[in-house]
Amino acid sequence: MRAKIRVATLAAGALCVALSASACAGAGGGNSAGDPNSINVLMVNNPQMEDLQRLTADNFTKETGIRVNYTVLPENDVRAKISQEFSSQAGQYDIASLSNYEIPFYSANGWLAPLDNVAKNAEFNQADILPAYTASLTGKDGKLYGEPFYGESSFLMYRKDIFDAKGLTMPEKPTWDEVAALAAKVDGAAPGMKGICLRGEPGWGQVFAPLTTVVNTFGGTWFDKDWNAKVNAPEFTAAVDFYTKLVRDHGEAGAAQAGFTECLNNMSQGKTAMWYDATSAAGALEAEASPVKGRIGYAQAPVKETKSSGWLWTWSWAMQAASKKQDAAGKFIAWASSKKYEELVAAKLGWAKVPSGKRISTYENADFQQAAPFFKAERFAIENADPKNPGVQPRPAVGIQFVGIPEFAALGTRVSQGVSSAIAGQGSVADAVAKGQEAAQKVGDKYK
Repeated sequence: MRAKIRVATLAAGALCVALSASACAGAGGGNSAGDPNSINVLMVNNPQMEDLQRLTADNFTKETGIRVNYTVLPENDVRAKISQEFSSQAGQYDIASLSNYEIPFYSANGWLAPLDNVAKNAEFNQADILPAYTASLTGKDGKLYGEPFYGESSFLMYRKDIFDAKGLTMPEKPTWDEVAALAAKVDGAAPGMKGICLRGEPGWGQVFAPLTTVVNTFGGTWFDKDWNAKVNAPEFTAAVDFYTKLVRDHGEAGAAQAGFTECLNNMSQGKTAMWYDATSAAGALEAEASPVKGRIGYAQAPVKETKSSGWLWTWSWAMQAASKKQDAAGKFIAWASSKKYEELVAAKLGWAKVPSGKRISTYENADFQQAAPFFKAERFAIENADPKNPGVQPRPAVGIQFVGIPEFAALGTRVSQGVSSAIAGQGSVADAVAKGQEAAQKVGDKYK
Protein backbone atom coordinates (compact mmCIF):
# COMPACT_ATOMS: atom_id res chain seq x y z
CA MET A 1 0.00 0.00 0.00
CA ARG A 2 2.29 2.61 -1.23
CA ALA A 3 1.95 6.29 -0.51
CA LYS A 4 2.22 9.23 -2.89
CA ILE A 5 5.33 9.18 -5.00
CA ARG A 6 6.28 11.76 -7.59
CA VAL A 7 3.65 12.29 -10.28
CA ALA A 8 6.02 12.81 -13.15
CA THR A 9 6.77 9.55 -14.92
CA LEU A 10 9.03 8.73 -17.81
CA ALA A 11 7.32 6.86 -20.62
CA ALA A 12 8.55 5.89 -24.07
CA GLY A 13 11.39 8.35 -23.74
CA ALA A 14 9.12 11.34 -23.12
CA LEU A 15 8.18 12.99 -19.85
CA CYS A 16 4.45 12.70 -19.32
CA VAL A 17 3.04 14.46 -16.29
CA ALA A 18 -0.08 12.73 -15.03
CA LEU A 19 -1.73 15.68 -13.38
CA SER A 20 -5.16 15.04 -14.80
CA ALA A 21 -7.34 12.24 -16.05
CA SER A 22 -5.91 12.49 -19.55
CA ALA A 23 -4.10 9.37 -20.70
CA CYS A 24 -0.35 9.21 -20.88
CA ALA A 25 0.90 7.57 -24.08
CA GLY A 26 3.37 5.40 -22.25
CA ALA A 27 4.07 2.85 -24.93
CA GLY A 28 4.30 4.61 -28.21
CA GLY A 29 0.93 5.86 -29.31
CA GLY A 30 -1.95 8.09 -28.45
CA ASN A 31 -5.21 7.29 -26.75
CA SER A 32 -7.20 5.75 -29.61
CA ALA A 33 -10.55 4.38 -28.50
CA GLY A 34 -11.29 2.80 -31.88
CA ASP A 35 -7.93 1.12 -32.38
CA PRO A 36 -8.09 -2.61 -31.50
CA ASN A 37 -4.31 -2.59 -31.02
CA SER A 38 -4.33 0.23 -28.48
CA ILE A 39 -5.39 -0.27 -24.85
CA ASN A 40 -5.73 2.15 -21.95
CA VAL A 41 -4.33 1.34 -18.53
CA LEU A 42 -5.09 3.34 -15.38
CA MET A 43 -2.62 2.71 -12.57
CA VAL A 44 -0.98 3.94 -9.39
CA ASN A 45 2.38 5.69 -9.71
CA ASN A 46 4.51 3.34 -7.64
CA PRO A 47 8.13 2.64 -8.69
CA GLN A 48 7.32 -0.82 -10.04
CA MET A 49 4.70 0.70 -12.34
CA GLU A 50 7.16 3.35 -13.52
CA ASP A 51 9.57 0.58 -14.48
CA LEU A 52 6.75 -1.11 -16.38
CA GLN A 53 6.15 2.04 -18.41
CA ARG A 54 9.79 2.24 -19.42
CA LEU A 55 9.87 -1.36 -20.58
CA THR A 56 6.53 -1.63 -22.38
CA ALA A 57 7.21 -0.13 -25.80
CA ASP A 58 10.45 -1.98 -26.53
CA ASN A 59 9.12 -5.31 -25.34
CA PHE A 60 5.37 -5.88 -25.12
CA THR A 61 4.41 -3.52 -27.94
CA LYS A 62 7.30 -4.67 -30.12
CA GLU A 63 6.26 -8.31 -29.65
CA THR A 64 2.48 -7.94 -29.97
CA GLY A 65 1.86 -4.69 -31.84
CA ILE A 66 -0.42 -3.58 -28.99
CA ARG A 67 0.19 -0.01 -27.82
CA VAL A 68 -0.41 0.77 -24.17
CA ASN A 69 -1.62 4.22 -23.11
CA TYR A 70 -0.93 4.74 -19.42
CA THR A 71 -2.68 7.12 -17.08
CA VAL A 72 -0.61 7.27 -13.90
CA LEU A 73 -1.83 8.95 -10.71
CA PRO A 74 -1.00 9.03 -6.98
CA GLU A 75 -2.75 6.40 -4.87
CA ASN A 76 -5.59 8.51 -3.45
CA ASP A 77 -6.26 10.08 -6.84
CA VAL A 78 -6.15 6.85 -8.81
CA ARG A 79 -8.60 5.19 -6.41
CA ALA A 80 -11.13 7.95 -6.96
CA LYS A 81 -10.63 7.82 -10.73
CA ILE A 82 -10.95 4.03 -10.88
CA SER A 83 -14.06 4.04 -8.71
CA GLN A 84 -15.73 6.61 -10.95
CA GLU A 85 -14.70 4.86 -14.17
CA PHE A 86 -15.58 1.30 -13.20
CA SER A 87 -18.81 2.06 -11.36
CA SER A 88 -20.11 3.91 -14.43
CA GLN A 89 -18.74 1.24 -16.80
CA ALA A 90 -17.71 4.02 -19.15
CA GLY A 91 -15.25 1.74 -20.89
CA GLN A 92 -12.57 4.40 -21.33
CA TYR A 93 -10.01 2.26 -19.52
CA ASP A 94 -9.54 -1.41 -20.31
CA ILE A 95 -7.35 -2.22 -17.32
CA ALA A 96 -6.72 -0.73 -13.89
CA SER A 97 -4.45 -1.46 -10.97
CA LEU A 98 -6.74 -2.73 -8.21
CA SER A 99 -5.99 -4.46 -4.94
CA ASN A 100 -7.36 -7.39 -3.00
CA TYR A 101 -9.44 -4.82 -1.11
CA GLU A 102 -11.49 -3.63 -4.10
CA ILE A 103 -11.60 -6.67 -6.36
CA PRO A 104 -14.05 -8.78 -4.29
CA PHE A 105 -16.80 -6.15 -4.30
CA TYR A 106 -15.98 -4.76 -7.73
CA SER A 107 -16.48 -8.25 -9.14
CA ALA A 108 -19.67 -8.73 -7.11
CA ASN A 109 -21.00 -5.51 -8.66
CA GLY A 110 -20.35 -6.84 -12.15
CA TRP A 111 -17.71 -4.21 -12.91
CA LEU A 112 -14.92 -6.64 -13.82
CA ALA A 113 -14.40 -9.21 -16.54
CA PRO A 114 -13.11 -12.61 -15.37
CA LEU A 115 -9.54 -13.50 -16.32
CA ASP A 116 -10.18 -17.15 -17.11
CA ASN A 117 -8.15 -17.03 -20.32
CA VAL A 118 -5.11 -15.70 -18.48
CA ALA A 119 -5.45 -18.21 -15.66
CA LYS A 120 -5.75 -21.11 -18.13
CA ASN A 121 -2.72 -20.00 -20.13
CA ALA A 122 -0.12 -22.73 -19.64
CA GLU A 123 2.78 -20.34 -20.21
CA PHE A 124 1.42 -17.94 -17.58
CA ASN A 125 1.28 -20.82 -15.05
CA GLN A 126 -1.37 -19.80 -12.52
CA ALA A 127 -0.12 -22.53 -10.16
CA ASP A 128 3.09 -20.51 -9.75
CA ILE A 129 1.15 -17.60 -8.21
CA LEU A 130 1.18 -17.75 -4.40
CA PRO A 131 -2.14 -19.33 -3.32
CA ALA A 132 -2.95 -16.47 -0.93
CA TYR A 133 -3.31 -14.08 -3.87
CA THR A 134 -5.27 -16.40 -6.10
CA ALA A 135 -7.73 -16.86 -3.24
CA SER A 136 -7.99 -13.14 -2.44
CA LEU A 137 -8.57 -12.19 -6.09
CA THR A 138 -11.26 -14.79 -6.73
CA GLY A 139 -14.89 -13.65 -6.65
CA LYS A 140 -17.77 -15.29 -4.84
CA ASP A 141 -18.68 -16.96 -8.14
CA GLY A 142 -15.36 -18.82 -8.11
CA LYS A 143 -13.92 -16.88 -11.05
CA LEU A 144 -10.58 -15.10 -10.99
CA TYR A 145 -10.81 -11.33 -11.44
CA GLY A 146 -7.27 -10.13 -10.77
CA GLU A 147 -3.68 -11.10 -11.47
CA PRO A 148 -1.02 -9.72 -9.12
CA PHE A 149 1.66 -7.41 -10.48
CA TYR A 150 3.45 -7.58 -7.17
CA GLY A 151 2.49 -8.73 -3.70
CA GLU A 152 3.50 -7.79 -0.22
CA SER A 153 3.03 -8.29 3.46
CA SER A 154 4.55 -6.10 6.16
CA PHE A 155 7.66 -6.56 8.26
CA LEU A 156 10.17 -4.70 10.40
CA MET A 157 13.27 -3.33 8.71
CA TYR A 158 16.24 -2.27 10.82
CA ARG A 159 19.85 -1.17 10.51
CA LYS A 160 22.00 -4.19 11.33
CA ASP A 161 25.17 -2.10 11.65
CA ILE A 162 23.56 0.27 14.13
CA PHE A 163 22.24 -2.61 16.22
CA ASP A 164 25.66 -4.30 16.17
CA ALA A 165 27.39 -1.10 17.23
CA LYS A 166 24.96 -0.78 20.15
CA GLY A 167 25.26 -4.44 21.08
CA LEU A 168 21.55 -4.98 20.42
CA THR A 169 19.81 -8.01 18.96
CA MET A 170 16.59 -7.90 16.97
CA PRO A 171 14.38 -10.94 17.61
CA GLU A 172 13.25 -12.75 14.47
CA LYS A 173 9.66 -12.35 15.69
CA PRO A 174 9.68 -9.27 17.94
CA THR A 175 6.87 -8.00 20.12
CA TRP A 176 5.75 -4.39 19.98
CA ASP A 177 7.00 -3.89 23.53
CA GLU A 178 10.45 -5.07 22.44
CA VAL A 179 10.36 -2.76 19.44
CA ALA A 180 9.45 0.23 21.61
CA ALA A 181 12.35 -0.54 23.95
CA LEU A 182 14.76 -0.91 21.03
CA ALA A 183 13.53 2.34 19.47
CA ALA A 184 14.49 4.20 22.65
CA LYS A 185 17.97 2.65 22.63
CA VAL A 186 18.80 3.42 18.98
CA ASP A 187 17.23 6.89 18.95
CA GLY A 188 20.17 9.21 18.26
CA ALA A 189 22.57 6.33 17.54
CA ALA A 190 23.86 8.34 14.58
CA PRO A 191 23.60 12.09 13.93
CA GLY A 192 20.03 12.97 12.99
CA MET A 193 18.84 9.36 13.36
CA LYS A 194 15.49 8.56 14.99
CA GLY A 195 14.58 5.24 16.53
CA ILE A 196 11.73 4.28 14.19
CA CYS A 197 9.64 5.51 11.28
CA LEU A 198 5.90 4.85 11.21
CA ARG A 199 3.28 6.28 8.87
CA GLY A 200 1.25 9.14 10.30
CA GLU A 201 -0.29 10.61 7.14
CA PRO A 202 -4.11 10.54 7.10
CA GLY A 203 -5.76 7.89 4.95
CA TRP A 204 -7.16 4.41 5.32
CA GLY A 205 -4.25 3.13 3.24
CA GLN A 206 -1.77 5.42 4.94
CA VAL A 207 -1.58 5.55 8.73
CA PHE A 208 -4.23 2.86 9.16
CA ALA A 209 -2.38 0.32 7.01
CA PRO A 210 0.25 -0.34 9.70
CA LEU A 211 -1.91 0.87 12.57
CA THR A 212 -4.76 -1.59 11.94
CA THR A 213 -2.25 -4.44 12.17
CA VAL A 214 -1.25 -3.06 15.56
CA VAL A 215 -4.92 -2.88 16.56
CA ASN A 216 -5.36 -6.53 15.53
CA THR A 217 -2.45 -7.83 17.55
CA PHE A 218 -3.39 -5.71 20.58
CA GLY A 219 -6.69 -7.59 20.61
CA GLY A 220 -8.79 -4.90 18.95
CA THR A 221 -11.01 -4.84 15.88
CA TRP A 222 -13.06 -2.34 13.89
CA PHE A 223 -16.19 -4.51 14.22
CA ASP A 224 -17.14 -7.66 16.09
CA LYS A 225 -18.79 -10.54 14.24
CA ASP A 226 -22.24 -8.93 14.70
CA TRP A 227 -21.15 -5.59 13.20
CA ASN A 228 -20.94 -3.78 16.52
CA ALA A 229 -18.32 -1.05 16.21
CA LYS A 230 -15.34 -1.42 18.56
CA VAL A 231 -13.30 1.65 17.69
CA ASN A 232 -13.45 3.09 21.21
CA ALA A 233 -12.99 -0.29 22.90
CA PRO A 234 -10.05 -0.54 25.35
CA GLU A 235 -7.97 -2.72 23.01
CA PHE A 236 -8.39 -0.45 19.98
CA THR A 237 -7.67 2.61 22.10
CA ALA A 238 -4.58 1.02 23.66
CA ALA A 239 -3.17 0.21 20.22
CA VAL A 240 -3.67 3.76 18.95
CA ASP A 241 -2.22 5.17 22.19
CA PHE A 242 0.83 2.94 21.86
CA TYR A 243 1.41 3.76 18.18
CA THR A 244 0.93 7.49 18.72
CA LYS A 245 3.28 7.59 21.70
CA LEU A 246 5.95 5.53 19.93
CA VAL A 247 6.05 7.73 16.86
CA ARG A 248 5.89 10.94 18.93
CA ASP A 249 8.68 9.83 21.27
CA HIS A 250 11.05 8.12 18.83
CA GLY A 251 9.67 8.64 15.33
CA GLU A 252 10.45 10.85 12.40
CA ALA A 253 10.03 14.62 12.27
CA GLY A 254 6.73 15.68 10.70
CA ALA A 255 5.26 12.24 11.33
CA ALA A 256 1.68 13.42 10.83
CA GLN A 257 2.49 14.08 7.16
CA ALA A 258 4.73 11.04 6.66
CA GLY A 259 3.65 8.09 4.58
CA PHE A 260 5.41 5.25 2.81
CA THR A 261 7.57 7.50 0.64
CA GLU A 262 8.78 9.68 3.49
CA CYS A 263 9.73 6.68 5.61
CA LEU A 264 11.47 5.05 2.64
CA ASN A 265 13.49 8.21 2.15
CA ASN A 266 14.34 8.38 5.85
CA MET A 267 15.48 4.75 5.90
CA SER A 268 17.49 5.14 2.70
CA GLN A 269 19.16 8.33 3.93
CA GLY A 270 20.12 6.95 7.34
CA LYS A 271 17.64 9.07 9.27
CA THR A 272 15.92 6.17 11.02
CA ALA A 273 17.12 2.93 12.61
CA MET A 274 13.88 0.95 12.17
CA TRP A 275 10.86 1.02 9.93
CA TYR A 276 7.69 -1.08 10.01
CA ASP A 277 5.97 -1.13 6.63
CA ALA A 278 5.45 -3.00 3.36
CA THR A 279 7.82 -5.82 2.44
CA SER A 280 7.93 -4.39 -1.09
CA ALA A 281 10.06 -1.53 0.28
CA ALA A 282 13.00 -3.88 0.63
CA GLY A 283 13.67 -3.97 -3.10
CA ALA A 284 14.42 -0.24 -3.08
CA LEU A 285 16.59 -0.54 0.03
CA GLU A 286 18.65 -3.32 -1.57
CA ALA A 287 18.91 -1.75 -5.02
CA GLU A 288 22.42 -1.12 -6.37
CA ALA A 289 22.17 2.64 -5.89
CA SER A 290 20.80 2.43 -2.33
CA PRO A 291 23.09 4.01 0.30
CA VAL A 292 21.98 1.35 2.81
CA LYS A 293 22.27 -1.71 0.56
CA GLY A 294 23.45 -4.69 2.64
CA ARG A 295 22.97 -2.88 5.94
CA ILE A 296 19.32 -3.77 6.54
CA GLY A 297 17.97 -6.65 8.59
CA TYR A 298 14.43 -7.98 8.30
CA ALA A 299 12.20 -9.27 11.09
CA GLN A 300 8.56 -10.32 11.13
CA ALA A 301 5.77 -7.84 11.87
CA PRO A 302 5.75 -7.14 15.62
CA VAL A 303 3.05 -8.83 17.70
CA LYS A 304 1.41 -8.70 21.10
CA GLU A 305 -1.59 -11.05 21.43
CA THR A 306 -1.43 -12.83 18.06
CA LYS A 307 1.14 -15.17 16.51
CA SER A 308 1.58 -12.98 13.43
CA SER A 309 0.37 -9.57 12.32
CA GLY A 310 1.69 -8.89 8.83
CA TRP A 311 -0.79 -7.62 6.28
CA LEU A 312 -1.62 -9.08 2.86
CA TRP A 313 -1.73 -6.80 -0.16
CA THR A 314 -1.30 -6.96 -3.88
CA TRP A 315 -1.49 -4.39 -6.63
CA SER A 316 -3.17 -6.41 -9.34
CA TRP A 317 -4.43 -5.99 -12.86
CA ALA A 318 -8.19 -6.09 -13.36
CA MET A 319 -10.16 -5.72 -16.59
CA GLN A 320 -13.22 -3.52 -16.89
CA ALA A 321 -16.31 -5.49 -17.89
CA ALA A 322 -17.19 -2.74 -20.38
CA SER A 323 -13.86 -3.01 -22.20
CA LYS A 324 -14.25 -3.69 -25.91
CA LYS A 325 -10.64 -4.84 -26.16
CA GLN A 326 -10.59 -7.72 -23.74
CA ASP A 327 -8.40 -9.93 -25.89
CA ALA A 328 -5.64 -7.32 -26.12
CA ALA A 329 -6.11 -6.42 -22.45
CA GLY A 330 -5.76 -10.07 -21.48
CA LYS A 331 -2.49 -10.31 -23.40
CA PHE A 332 -1.14 -7.30 -21.52
CA ILE A 333 -2.11 -8.74 -18.14
CA ALA A 334 -0.58 -12.10 -19.01
CA TRP A 335 2.67 -10.31 -19.92
CA ALA A 336 2.85 -7.79 -17.07
CA SER A 337 2.28 -10.44 -14.38
CA SER A 338 4.41 -13.12 -16.03
CA LYS A 339 7.63 -14.80 -15.03
CA LYS A 340 8.97 -13.59 -18.37
CA TYR A 341 8.40 -9.97 -17.34
CA GLU A 342 10.19 -10.51 -14.03
CA GLU A 343 13.17 -11.91 -15.93
CA LEU A 344 13.10 -8.86 -18.21
CA VAL A 345 13.23 -6.51 -15.21
CA ALA A 346 16.08 -8.54 -13.74
CA ALA A 347 18.05 -8.30 -16.98
CA LYS A 348 17.45 -4.57 -17.43
CA LEU A 349 17.30 -3.27 -13.85
CA GLY A 350 18.59 -6.02 -11.57
CA TRP A 351 16.88 -8.73 -9.53
CA ALA A 352 16.28 -6.44 -6.55
CA LYS A 353 13.95 -4.37 -8.75
CA VAL A 354 11.78 -7.31 -9.80
CA PRO A 355 8.08 -6.83 -8.85
CA SER A 356 8.18 -9.87 -6.59
CA GLY A 357 5.97 -11.20 -3.84
CA LYS A 358 3.69 -13.18 -6.13
CA ARG A 359 5.46 -16.16 -7.75
CA ILE A 360 6.78 -19.26 -6.02
CA SER A 361 9.47 -19.68 -8.68
CA THR A 362 10.87 -16.22 -7.95
CA TYR A 363 11.51 -17.07 -4.32
CA GLU A 364 13.23 -20.28 -5.43
CA ASN A 365 15.45 -18.47 -7.96
CA ALA A 366 19.07 -18.39 -6.77
CA ASP A 367 19.78 -15.06 -8.49
CA PHE A 368 16.81 -13.43 -6.76
CA GLN A 369 17.84 -14.90 -3.41
CA GLN A 370 21.31 -13.46 -3.76
CA ALA A 371 20.04 -10.00 -4.73
CA ALA A 372 17.20 -9.99 -2.18
CA PRO A 373 18.40 -10.83 1.34
CA PHE A 374 14.85 -10.22 2.50
CA PHE A 375 13.36 -13.06 0.43
CA LYS A 376 12.86 -15.53 3.28
CA ALA A 377 11.28 -12.97 5.62
CA GLU A 378 9.02 -11.63 2.85
CA ARG A 379 7.79 -15.04 1.75
CA PHE A 380 7.17 -16.15 5.33
CA ALA A 381 5.18 -12.99 6.04
CA ILE A 382 3.01 -13.38 2.94
CA GLU A 383 2.34 -17.07 3.46
CA ASN A 384 1.48 -16.61 7.14
CA ALA A 385 -0.92 -13.70 6.68
CA ASP A 386 -4.50 -14.72 7.48
CA PRO A 387 -7.11 -12.28 6.12
CA LYS A 388 -9.97 -14.35 7.54
CA ASN A 389 -8.64 -14.46 11.10
CA PRO A 390 -6.19 -11.60 11.65
CA GLY A 391 -7.00 -10.96 15.30
CA VAL A 392 -8.20 -12.62 18.49
CA GLN A 393 -11.92 -12.62 17.69
CA PRO A 394 -14.18 -13.60 14.75
CA ARG A 395 -14.64 -10.90 12.10
CA PRO A 396 -17.67 -10.07 9.94
CA ALA A 397 -15.53 -9.43 6.84
CA VAL A 398 -12.13 -10.46 5.50
CA GLY A 399 -9.10 -8.20 5.64
CA ILE A 400 -6.05 -7.60 7.81
CA GLN A 401 -5.15 -3.92 7.41
CA PHE A 402 -8.64 -3.13 6.13
CA VAL A 403 -12.24 -4.26 6.55
CA GLY A 404 -13.39 -5.81 3.27
CA ILE A 405 -16.43 -3.60 2.66
CA PRO A 406 -16.80 -0.64 0.28
CA GLU A 407 -17.54 1.78 3.14
CA PHE A 408 -14.22 1.18 4.86
CA ALA A 409 -12.25 3.51 2.59
CA ALA A 410 -14.27 6.53 3.71
CA LEU A 411 -14.56 5.33 7.31
CA GLY A 412 -10.88 4.56 7.74
CA THR A 413 -9.88 7.87 6.19
CA ARG A 414 -12.25 9.80 8.44
CA VAL A 415 -10.94 8.17 11.62
CA SER A 416 -7.35 8.54 10.43
CA GLN A 417 -7.68 12.30 10.43
CA GLY A 418 -8.20 12.31 14.18
CA VAL A 419 -5.29 9.93 14.69
CA SER A 420 -2.97 12.07 12.59
CA SER A 421 -4.02 15.10 14.62
CA ALA A 422 -3.10 13.23 17.80
CA ILE A 423 0.29 12.33 16.32
CA ALA A 424 0.79 16.01 15.50
CA GLY A 425 -0.10 16.95 19.09
CA GLN A 426 -3.20 18.82 17.97
CA GLY A 427 -5.80 16.39 19.28
CA SER A 428 -6.22 13.43 21.57
CA VAL A 429 -6.50 9.71 20.94
CA ALA A 430 -9.61 9.63 23.13
CA ASP A 431 -11.34 12.17 20.93
CA ALA A 432 -10.24 10.39 17.72
CA VAL A 433 -11.62 7.00 18.76
CA ALA A 434 -14.81 8.49 20.22
CA LYS A 435 -15.63 10.17 16.92
CA GLY A 436 -14.49 7.09 15.08
CA GLN A 437 -16.84 4.90 17.10
CA GLU A 438 -19.81 7.01 16.08
CA ALA A 439 -18.88 6.88 12.40
CA ALA A 440 -18.13 3.17 12.51
CA GLN A 441 -21.42 2.27 14.18
CA LYS A 442 -23.34 3.99 11.40
CA VAL A 443 -21.53 1.73 8.93
CA GLY A 444 -22.04 -1.35 11.08
CA ASP A 445 -25.75 -0.70 11.40
CA LYS A 446 -26.10 -1.05 7.61
CA TYR A 447 -24.88 -4.62 7.80
CA LYS A 448 -26.87 -5.79 10.83
